[in-house]
Amino acid sequence: MSDLTAPAERIEPDPDLLKMFSFNLFSQLSGAVTAGMIHLGDRLGLFTELADAGEQLTTHELADRLELDERWVREWAYNQAAAKFLTVANADEPGSERFGLSLEGVAVLASPDSPASGMGMFHRFPQMIGALDVMPESFRTGQGHDYDSHGCEGAIGIERSFEPWNRSHLIPTVLPLVGDGDLVKRLRGGIRVADVGCGAGGAVLMMAEAFPNSTFVGYEISQHALDRAESRRAESGVPNARFVDPRNEPLPRDGSVDFVTTFDCIHDMSHPTQMIASIKEAIADDGTWLLVDIKGRDTFGENIEKNPMAALMYGISVLSCMSSALSEPGGEGLGTLGLPEGKAREMSVAAGFNDFRRLDIDHTVNAFYEIRP
Repeated sequence: MSDLTAPAERIEPDPDLLKMFSFNLFSQLSGAVTAGMIHLGDRLGLFTELADAGEQLTTHELADRLELDERWVREWAYNQAAAKFLTVANADEPGSERFGLSLEGVAVLASPDSPASGMGMFHRFPQMIGALDVMPESFRTGQGHDYDSHGCEGAIGIERSFEPWNRSHLIPTVLPLVGDGDLVKRLRGGIRVADVGCGAGGAVLMMAEAFPNSTFVGYEISQHALDRAESRRAESGVPNARFVDPRNEPLPRDGSVDFVTTFDCIHDMSHPTQMIASIKEAIADDGTWLLVDIKGRDTFGENIEKNPMAALMYGISVLSCMSSALSEPGGEGLGTLGLPEGKAREMSVAAGFNDFRRLDIDHTVNAFYEIRP
């Protein structure tokens, strides 16, 4: 880890270090602006059209297919090719450049069902960046903003962020590892399941469809996400799932729930300690809690040393995760990287859980824990 603190005797910046510092600064700005261009590409269907074409297109061809203005499409394509997200041929022949997507680009940018899809965060990028307008007041008062402050598009963005991977891996990969396969047998036979912080309901609906003998309840306080979950449930026709606001219908306190899931939400909660205690009250003596949360390290030093996305994570935390976690009085404010394995173990033991183990699941961002009373 480098120490950029200037020595006491130095009164002028080193010219080479100054250039490097400025380059790093404007590289960050370049990334932010390019992220906006990725959002536009997704929103306008530019990536999808390039993927469907199966070949490189000129900007005239691309613009004509989508009924867009060519000059705007050309400048957008220049940005994306300069950032190496689009392939380009004839780069030195103005007006004849042809742009396309690699197979990797198709998977990440233009395939919403691919587990590698990366468009969720870019879908909600304007709403997240828009939070900058209210951040100065949050810094003064300490009061954050819940996920509904990002509007309906924020809920859809979170849905698009996590569901592609879940569609490919939740049922066939993750659940069979819980209880060494025993959980799947119980789900097939019929048990009670609660998904806390269910968002737009994707995981609930996947599990409910796969295990029709079990019953599933999704708990969510975001009204935008809850409305979307209910709409999707009605559209799917799944009879063994429902969605509720825990402020109107709390988790049961009688140990009647056999399986509890929390996907990427405990670190966002204003009162995670209280929620974990509620999960302990709800869960049966032979039940299981599947905790899925962001992989963090115990210290800031470890995070910046071992996580190449640490700066991104801390920034998202200010604009979204920690803001949500401080949106109510007395919020604990864990933040995006605030629930590393040691902290998760400590909090679950404090709530009365006795068994805690990390599951062997390879995920870029998340860690998976099986927790039992």
